[in-house]
Amino acid sequence: MLNRIESFYDAVPRSSARAEAHGPLTLFVQEGKGWPYYARPALGHTGDVPVDAVEAVRARQRELGIPEAFEWVAETTPGLRAAVEATGLTVHEHPLMVLEGDGIAVPAPEGITVRMVDAGDTALETAVAAPYAAFGMAPEPGTAERVGERITAGLTRLAAALDSAGEALAAGQHQPVGPVTEVVGVGTVPAARRRGLGLAVTAALVADARARGAELVFLSASDADVARLYGRLGFRTVATALIAEA
Repeated sequence: MLNRIESFYDAVPRSSARAEAHGPLTLFVQEGKGWPYYARPALGHTGDVPVDAVEAVRARQRELGIPEAFEWVAETTPGLRAAVEATGLTVHEHPLMVLEGDGIAVPAPEGITVRMVDAGDTALETAVAAPYAAFGMAPEPGTAERVGERITAGLTRLAAALDSAGEALAAGQHQPVGPVTEVVGVGTVPAARRRGLGLAVTAALVADARARGAELVFLSASDADVARLYGRLGFRTVATALIAEA
């Protein structure tokens, strides 16, 4: 299972980023505009990673003007953490969870419609913006158009919880690569929290993924409390996703 997830992690950035080989590490560099990527272990590398290899990638990230960030699975490449921390980066742990079964349907609260959002949908703009608003941010100009292009290309599936006016209060995505997909970016605008909207959006993404033939559906929870919520949908923790940043 973890090998399939590793293959997914290596494949998914390649649709919009170039991959630079740096010994035991791969640095993904966004082509054009979009969310910046990160470095991670080269596919198949499970051994130790020298500190100087991490330093070299960080130097390259500074040269490119992109965040000095690394993402990997603790159980797959256990030797990377010590090297990353030796360079002064901070490592955050997140439960890596895999769905068991088809998932559990979650009814939408009264007055809310939870559905998939396509590229030409009138709800696209607010569905893209909602997860940013959840973290006090705003998407860069053109983000909705880029998400729409990814939807059209089959690289992204978007679900949203809409109010009676058709505005998205919560939204999230899953990103299919063959029979594997990851649920990402689920967020609820602050004024609509504690209504179960994020869970309902996640359930809709799971249902869409299974309907489209996904054999392996996984996600990374922000912390143990959120992981318990996803557990209500049938997800279970199988490993630890690590994110390191300056």
